[in-house]
Amino acid sequence: MGTARLVKNPYVNREIIEPPKFDSVGFHRSIPGFVATPLREAETAAKRLGVRSVWAKDESTRMGMPAFKILGASWATYRALMKHLGLPEHKKPTLAKLKKAVAESGRSLHLVAATDGNHGRAVARMARMLGLPCTIFVPQGTVKSRIRAIARNGAEVIVADGNYDEAIARAAALADDVHVVIQDTSWEGYTEVPVWIIDGYQTMLKEIIDLIDEGLVPEPTVVVAQMGVGAFSCAVASAFAHRPARLLIGAEPTVADCIATSIENHGDLTIIEETPYTCMAGLNCGTPSDVAWETNKAAFAYVGTVEDPDAEEATRVLHHDWIDAGESGAAGLACLLRWGKDIGLRPDDDVLIFVTEGITDPVNFARIIGPEEDD
Repeated sequence: MGTARLVKNPYVNREIIEPPKFDSVGFHRSIPGFVATPLREAETAAKRLGVRSVWAKDESTRMGMPAFKILGASWATYRALMKHLGLPEHKKPTLAKLKKAVAESGRSLHLVAATDGNHGRAVARMARMLGLPCTIFVPQGTVKSRIRAIARNGAEVIVADGNYDEAIARAAALADDVHVVIQDTSWEGYTEVPVWIIDGYQTMLKEIIDLIDEGLVPEPTVVVAQMGVGAFSCAVASAFAHRPARLLIGAEPTVADCIATSIENHGDLTIIEETPYTCMAGLNCGTPSDVAWETNKAAFAYVGTVEDPDAEEATRVLHHDWIDAGESGAAGLACLLRWGKDIGLRPDDDVLIFVTEGITDPVNFARIIGPEEDD
């Protein structure tokens, strides 16, 4: 854990990055309630940054959940369960076909994950849709609203005696013939599911690319992605590495700066052992994902670390643009607000940001925004 800083990445080589796979799109479209999320213009944010435009992919409502994580969790659950059951994947996968396969197997199955909020809630939702039991481990200090949201989806929620990495260890230890772990970070011997989660995120990226290719929104010159363990940013890198964007920027909390530290450590993947509290709970991850690391290292020209006041200010700016973001969801904009001049933002830049979550801690959101003024 270092201080807030902007790290220039000397290892950028976008040519080696594999292009995205959009295999998950049909499966997602088969899930009841699926619609593409909006790409919103954020004029206040653009004025603050001094750029031509800012476009925010608003994931505050995705299939009835306040984050994009259901995209990765659902696609990985499909592929993991089909493999666990020893069944071939369908030529045209759907949720209904997965439910039928699970029911006809007669097998006892139980989904497991670790989370600091959104991923676990998404896995719990998939378990509920499939009629399966689910156990979700959360780090010590997880706010009650996030725990309740997971439990409302029918999952057993267990608070680990430690941080996010301890919660992951607890989840991983349950893996057996009955318990299927759906986790978005990788470790030795566990790499397929995290890759499938990254592939699932590509549905969101295709929604953006389709709008760009149809000429409905500008091609971004700058793209900023939240990092966390690196799964989401890996998906963003894959989608935009071979497009015209002049800069790909990564954002992470200063207290969980595992990607920035890894770049500084001669490009060697580095674990942050202790990650103190941050309001950006969804990014409070000290262990980078092995399967995402090489792509992240090759893609992002800069990684900017931000502190809680930065995320809070970005939340307020987005609120002025009628976008209600959670603190992790505002972290990408927070990075540009803090480091935009050092990065070299230009007046003719069209910027793409991702509001990866809506309001998941209502108490803190109300504190950040403060009392609303009457019109």
